[in-house]
Amino acid sequence: MYFTEKRHERAGKPKLLPFEVEDWRMRDRLKTVSAALAVCLNIGVDPPDQLRTTPGAKLEAWHDPSLPPVSKALETIGKCLQAQYETLAIRTRYKQYLDPSVEETKKFCMSLRRNAKDERVLFHYNGHGVPKPTASGEIWVFNKTYTQYIPVSIYDLQQWLQAPAIFVWDCSEAGNILNNFHRFADKHEQEEEEAALKDPAYEKVNYRPYIHLAACGVKENLPTNPLLPADLFTSCLTTPIEMALWFFVLQNPLKTQLTPERIKKLGGRLQERRTPLGELNWIFTAVTDTIAWTTLPRHLFRKFYRQDLMVAALFRNFLLAQRVMPVYKCHPLSYPELPDTRRHPLWRSWDLAVDRVLSQLPMLEKKEAEGLEYEYVNTSFFTEQLTAFEIYLVRGDALSQKPPDQLPVVLQVLLSQQHRLRALILLGRFLDLGPWAVQLALNIGIFPYVLKLLQSTAHELKPVMVFIWARILAVDISCQQDLIKDSGYNYFVTIMKPQDSFPVVGILVLDEHKAMCTFILAMMCKNFKPGQSVCNSTEIMTYCLRYAIEPESNLLRQWSCLCISQLWQDYPEGKWRGIRENAHLKLSFLIRDQCPEVRAAMVHAMTTFLGIPDLTDEVSRIEEGIAWTMLELATDGSPIVRKELLVFFSHLVLRYENKFLVAAYEQLLEEKEYLSIPPPQDGLDHKMGLHYAREENRERDGTIKPDAYGVAHNSVFAACWKHINILSVDPHPEVQRSATIIVDYVHHALLRSPVSAQARNLMDEILRRARKVSRGDMSQRSSVFGTHTAVAQPMPSPSLLKRTASYLFGPLMGNTEYNPPNTSTPPASPGLQRTASQRIRKGPSLDAAPPEENEQIISPANYHVANEPSCVGYKERSPTELPSLPLPSTLLDWSSEYYREPQMRPQEAEQPGSFEDNARLWRRSRNDAVLLETQPQKTHARTHKWNKQIAVINNGSQPATMIFHQFEDFVAVADDGNTVNIWDWKQGGRKSRFSNGNPEGSRISDIKFINEDDQALLMTGSSDGVLRIYRNYNSDENVELASSWRALTHMVPSKVNSNMIFEWQQVNGQALVAGDERLIRIWNAGHEMCTHEIPARSGSCVTALTSDQMTGNIFVAGFGDGAIRVFDSRIKPQDAMVRKWKEGNRQWIRSLHMQRGGQRELLSASRDGVVRLWDIRMERSLKAFLTTKDVLRTASTHEHLPVFAVGTSAHLVKIFDLDGHELSRLQPYSSFLQGRKSTPIVSTAFHPHQMVLGCAARGDRHLNVFTCGSEKVGPF
Repeated sequence: MYFTEKRHERAGKPKLLPFEVEDWRMRDRLKTVSAALAVCLNIGVDPPDQLRTTPGAKLEAWHDPSLPPVSKALETIGKCLQAQYETLAIRTRYKQYLDPSVEETKKFCMSLRRNAKDERVLFHYNGHGVPKPTASGEIWVFNKTYTQYIPVSIYDLQQWLQAPAIFVWDCSEAGNILNNFHRFADKHEQEEEEAALKDPAYEKVNYRPYIHLAACGVKENLPTNPLLPADLFTSCLTTPIEMALWFFVLQNPLKTQLTPERIKKLGGRLQERRTPLGELNWIFTAVTDTIAWTTLPRHLFRKFYRQDLMVAALFRNFLLAQRVMPVYKCHPLSYPELPDTRRHPLWRSWDLAVDRVLSQLPMLEKKEAEGLEYEYVNTSFFTEQLTAFEIYLVRGDALSQKPPDQLPVVLQVLLSQQHRLRALILLGRFLDLGPWAVQLALNIGIFPYVLKLLQSTAHELKPVMVFIWARILAVDISCQQDLIKDSGYNYFVTIMKPQDSFPVVGILVLDEHKAMCTFILAMMCKNFKPGQSVCNSTEIMTYCLRYAIEPESNLLRQWSCLCISQLWQDYPEGKWRGIRENAHLKLSFLIRDQCPEVRAAMVHAMTTFLGIPDLTDEVSRIEEGIAWTMLELATDGSPIVRKELLVFFSHLVLRYENKFLVAAYEQLLEEKEYLSIPPPQDGLDHKMGLHYAREENRERDGTIKPDAYGVAHNSVFAACWKHINILSVDPHPEVQRSATIIVDYVHHALLRSPVSAQARNLMDEILRRARKVSRGDMSQRSSVFGTHTAVAQPMPSPSLLKRTASYLFGPLMGNTEYNPPNTSTPPASPGLQRTASQRIRKGPSLDAAPPEENEQIISPANYHVANEPSCVGYKERSPTELPSLPLPSTLLDWSSEYYREPQMRPQEAEQPGSFEDNARLWRRSRNDAVLLETQPQKTHARTHKWNKQIAVINNGSQPATMIFHQFEDFVAVADDGNTVNIWDWKQGGRKSRFSNGNPEGSRISDIKFINEDDQALLMTGSSDGVLRIYRNYNSDENVELASSWRALTHMVPSKVNSNMIFEWQQVNGQALVAGDERLIRIWNAGHEMCTHEIPARSGSCVTALTSDQMTGNIFVAGFGDGAIRVFDSRIKPQDAMVRKWKEGNRQWIRSLHMQRGGQRELLSASRDGVVRLWDIRMERSLKAFLTTKDVLRTASTHEHLPVFAVGTSAHLVKIFDLDGHELSRLQPYSSFLQGRKSTPIVSTAFHPHQMVLGCAARGDRHLNVFTCGSEKVGPF
């Protein structure tokens, strides 16, 4: 499959991201720096509104206040409570306030805010020894002598504590506090607004944001169950593992000997993950994080679970309170409100993990008591969760972009060395799903973990770490600054070091990892001076230069160039280092690289090299040398390379604007002379090189006299300017648009320069003479392009106006007859088109020329009568838009898309069962059926007449060439202008119609289907030397230009010409191109470059091409002088001709065809009607027979059946077998008005497999389709 690569989809333009990258960093990060623990117990005295049961809940902070010494119970409870909070956030400053008075409460609240400044404070209130909060919004404390309960208004508390703050309310009817808190906050804010209006200098006090966690709602009392702690809510928030185990034992429906007191003996420390308590704490964190992740909106999750250690711990543990307390008729409240999560399925996984741990408690007790040898067995919780995550990745949930539940678990697993590698591999596979997955991972908080892992020296982690970082930087480039911290970038520099090896994980290879490293470092340098600076201080440039020319990996070469380009972008120190390392010379070797992306990346790097501020002679010499090197890419086959070359030219024009103005001015002078005094036909035209001069300014040998040299004579600036002009009529619309912007910019600058008056006069003169030529003044030129012409002549363009296709030129000069770019004609002369290969040569005489060259035009061709397909996303320039330089490059952004697309799994089209895969299997089955059906037809085809007409199709214009699709019922028909029609020959309906875009006066020489076994593309070749590739060719709405390039660049003008001939080889993806040129070129579709230039070894033009479609090595060319030459492309070009035949008169070879199937015969047909069969091993033809005494106008050979057809000048189509026996004689249908029986046949074509023949006559719009009927042929 060819021309289906990513670069052909959008011609190197990046797709717009389907979403903007969310800001996952916590910019307004708040920390809880101070905490006040207000404990109002007044032990021994029950408040009047709270009934105490006997027995009842007694434990406060897991301490029984009734145990002696009772006098120190309150102090002990305060210390225990602080210790519990310190397990959540050790850095927070805690202060206990035990049974505080109202004055003390005010004092410590104001002190708390003063010390915290703008950070968050925590206010914990235990109100078990005071009355419940009132409905009007008051809590209770004591007077100094503890004889009275004193109310404290929430309004006052807000004024003392202000915001930001987090409140924990462990008291009955805590809902009253929340109900009034919002009302009082609104009241405060209103007062602040009023104060600010009265005094503009007044500084407002903040009363938001605030967070509340309350033990119960309005009219709910705390549980008094003696099996529970009295501060159940606080226990859930500060000692979640102990409380969860306690709750598990109380709720266990099975009869066991486990008691709450016994489970307190479970060993281990919370911080040690290998111990029972440590593992449960680890699992609990993963479970609560996951429950929050799957139930909360993303912004709330980040705010509560990723912003502050204290808030995250309290909210995590609040989920446990939500589960435990409703069992005892209390419903915890929060602000902002959290959804109810007590029935979340993951709690079952938690219960299972607890059960597995507690099941080992008897053995652990025996080990402790009796010294029994027993090793604690870790639970399989994390292993099972990773397996669930793996199943998610291979099921449809991942493809439907449903967020995975297990992502927070994966985050926790990264903390464990045991599971880390597996977790990273799965994380890499998840990030591979696309930017949405990367966004989710960054939101969940994965970044600090992978940043920390850059300090790891574990070799087995390197491949997957590189993969993960490449995915992150492809989505969010803001991470580049994090790589500089702690020298994290050295992780990738070390991997890039040549001859470094490490175990490869998964399916990726070593070069792929190094390519990712170059991508990561390139992103680190992109528009980031500190990144460029640190990279320039390492050996990165040296490594990239080595990888750019050595490895087999296209991706590594491409990103090595792009990494160098980012090192150089607006960074002179990097460019000077590049000069010291001869980087520009080393990169220039990539000009013939087989990968178009690598060539484009090399040009991008060279573009960024331009512009060293200190323009010394050495710098100027280096930049001019680079420009000379770049010129070769002007004829590159890939549009993305030519687009990038024009970006280079735009920077060069800006850098040396004055020199380009001189070159442009001298070009105008040459153009004027060219139009005034055309070159004589003396064969010395090529001696002038880059420039043009009239005859008196040339030496006798044709060279330009030194005294006629211009200032820019043979300079790199003149050469670049010529190429920019040539590219301004490039067949690819985006390349053409870029070139016209440069041309317009220079012309615009020229008209504002000191020579503006002279330049304006020159332009006036050129326009006047060009219009004179186009009106038909044939004294100037032997042939010109007109609006309507039937015979395509690849003659030079009549003027600079048509060659530059400039938007600016016409409006500036008041030219109302200005042609838009799509009607521009290709440049041939003057300029680089006049090179040494254009030596004059004598073609066949007019007597031997094809007769249609001298025929009277029956009906002129029409051009641009249908829409011209463009590439995806192409936008026309606005004619009113002023040109600006430099041109922007999209290559880096487009290349970066590779790392946003899935690489670890097959593309959707390649996955079994996908729609595309099923369609491909169906097409394969259909193709096999067609082959099976048509194979037995060989005998029938040579013994029956081909006189059954099955279709007459009105094409709407003169059919000039046609081709049948091998497997679809399509026939592509090109007329004698630039219109292509796709017909369903069985149904007779038109599928699509579009313009090929070749300029007026040229025509479509040939058309071919490529990739016919699957989804075919249409390739057209036109007489101006251009090949174009179309996809979706059978749909008017969806037809698109996949690629286009000028395959023949040195067309030799002659009165007798074959224009361009091409042959497509599907077996190896090559296009053989020849015509009015001394060379036969072989273009490789995969490389999009000319791989062979084989001398034609003839003074005549090539008129026919065919090749061995099975191997693609041998091809045969027919010439205008009747010669046939056989070439072998495996041999070096000078010796590639292995056979030459020249039999009969000097007659134009009309057709040459080597069958794909059948006997694989090689047939030639010359215009005198003689058809010959050849064997390339033989010196002479095997057979020769005269098919007609009239002039043979066209001939076709069936690919598999032993038949061929000839079309004559006497309106006859004759079908013969390969022994020369005539099977049928047909006269194609012509309309009544145009039905002249003398009109010649202009085109015939066989269906590649079926017994179907198409033909068309000159001067008629109809396409006739015949098949082999049931009437037998008589004896020969």
